[in-house]
Amino acid sequence: MTDQTPPRRTPASRPQQRKQMLLRLDPAVHDALARWASDELRSANAQIEFLLRRALKEAGRLPGSAAPIARRGRPPKRPPAEPETRPGADA
Repeated sequence: MTDQTPPRRTPASRPQQRKQMLLRLDPAVHDALARWASDELRSANAQIEFLLRRALKEAGRLPGSAAPIARRGRPPKRPPAEPETRPGADA
């Protein structure tokens, strides 16, 4: 290793990224999945992940380290910030 080569990061220090994979489906299965996902306001990808997680959980094989699925919809609004109180303003 030279002085200009940055040190390799260990897997624990890397930000966790979602894995990508190619999935080949029968067109009729894909269409049914896409309709089901649409009915539940999910993308086909999110529906596949939801179903896989449910199957893993039912089989007792879902790892405890698996992050939960992000909640659907808009994030909740933050409560308004409390007004600042100035010392001596109550006097």
